[in-house]
Amino acid sequence: MKILVTLALFASLAAHAHDFSLKDLRIVHPVANATVPGATTGGAYLTLENKGRTADRLVAASTPRAKRVELHTMSMDGGVMRMREVDGIEIKPGETIKMRPGSGFHLMLMELPAPLKDGETFPLTLTFEKSGKVEVKTWVQKAKGGHEHHKH
Repeated sequence: MKILVTLALFASLAAHAHDFSLKDLRIVHPVANATVPGATTGGAYLTLENKGRTADRLVAASTPRAKRVELHTMSMDGGVMRMREVDGIEIKPGETIKMRPGSGFHLMLMELPAPLKDGETFPLTLTFEKSGKVEVKTWVQKAKGGHEHHKH
């Protein structure tokens, strides 16, 4: 029984190790898809939670692993996937925004000098309009469900 309780405690701590905070904002599970050799773009995803009483906006992101990072939205239009860059992602009070492959918002890692490899980590700096900047650790994992960003 003690072993089960200990394992449950470690699993709970590991789940929270992927969370980062900045003032009233919580950034959960930053992850990027592994890329194939020669790919120059990649996708990164995370969850943003606003626990405060005022809205904030994610206005920029950067990492030493890419020349630039763009904030993007993706939607389906008549069976065609449409991606476009946005100038910010608003997080209203009490709102949770889940960035996931295949729909909604995501971060495009542009001009990668080397592939993102499964199991590696890299720093990602997020800049918010009101709360400022926070650096989070981003884990790279194999893409699930075939949603890889080879070319953009």
